[in-house]
Amino acid sequence: MPILGITASSKVNVVSASSVSFLQIAGGGGGAQSQTSNVGSGGGAGGYISTTASVTPGTNYTITIGAGGAGNNNGNNTSSTFYGTASVAGGKGGNGSGVAVGNGGSGGGQKGTSPTVAGTGTSGQGNNGGLSNSGGGGGGGAGAVGTGGSGSNGKAGGAGLSSSISGSAVFRGGGGGGGGENNNSAGAGGNGGGGNGGPGFDECAGPGGAGTANTGGGGGGGGGNANNSRCGGAGGSGIIIISYSNTFLDATVTGSPTFTDSGGNKIYQFTGNGSITF
Repeated sequence: MPILGITASSKVNVVSASSVSFLQIAGGGGGAQSQTSNVGSGGGAGGYISTTASVTPGTNYTITIGAGGAGNNNGNNTSSTFYGTASVAGGKGGNGSGVAVGNGGSGGGQKGTSPTVAGTGTSGQGNNGGLSNSGGGGGGGAGAVGTGGSGSNGKAGGAGLSSSISGSAVFRGGGGGGGGENNNSAGAGGNGGGGNGGPGFDECAGPGGAGTANTGGGGGGGGGNANNSRCGGAGGSGIIIISYSNTFLDATVTGSPTFTDSGGNKIYQFTGNGSITF
């Protein structure tokens, strides 16, 4: 059936002057493991890029999706050769016991004893983590800095950003929540896939929650007390979503992207490595 008055036989490849919309998110940073009373802070969200790019018909463009970082580890970059710039991996959370906090697309949170700085986000891709003087600091999100401040509760991760490129509005790129200290509650993950921090309840301090897959969300920090330590949650893996007008021909792809035709656009969602030719 003709679409918008364009028949299948009259469609052409996307031309270089045409802009292709895309969303590119790196893997989120892992939350920090608590070290007894030194609770873990949340990991930062993976770098978040939402823009347009021109492409050349017939050129094969490779896509690499970054995995989320395990607890105590930075995430991994996501890249695409048609854009040429990687989304910077999310930074791991710190626990205030001398373990360096991670910088990245968004920075990891930190409990401000040693070192006394939170992770730094990359301009245009994310935000800084939060620095807390007691409970774990929240990891930075794509849309907001991680929460810091006083009090033994874990601090919330920074919020992500909403995008409708997939056909409906979805938040992605939330920072991980910080772990709670002793009998105090955990910090919530930032809206957009950030993992919740772990609670610090007496003798059963809790592990941090994982960031949601394919959102680049940061992992939650582990809860802690004087007798227990718990692992931080892993960051969520990244994603690339590509959208362009359905008046053009389908792209040729490798890998296993999800394809939909919605709202007048062809939409390809890559959650694993592959390639695309327009």
